[in-house]
Amino acid sequence: MKINKTQDGSKLTLTFEGRLDSSSAPQLEMELKANLGGITELVMDFAELVYLSSAGLRVILAAQKQMNTQGKMLIVKVNETIMEIFEVTGFTEILTIE
Repeated sequence: MKINKTQDGSKLTLTFEGRLDSSSAPQLEMELKANLGGITELVMDFAELVYLSSAGLRVILAAQKQMNTQGKMLIVKVNETIMEIFEVTGFTEILTIE
């Protein structure tokens, strides 16, 4: 998986390409730990994300919990397959998805 990041002040945008699964979730977890200090708005762009596993969901949930204490998190450009995963797991009730 490839993660592109863009920071504009206290807003961080992460754009994903590929699969967020057990092999790439640790990469995202490290990226978040290294970059969330001072961030009040986190945007995750899923336009190019083709697969999401439970390991990826765990990291997204941890990011949401952290952002609840320091700002807001938004997930954008979610395709039908990923949206179905969010719906089945109940994540649509936890996450802000546009």
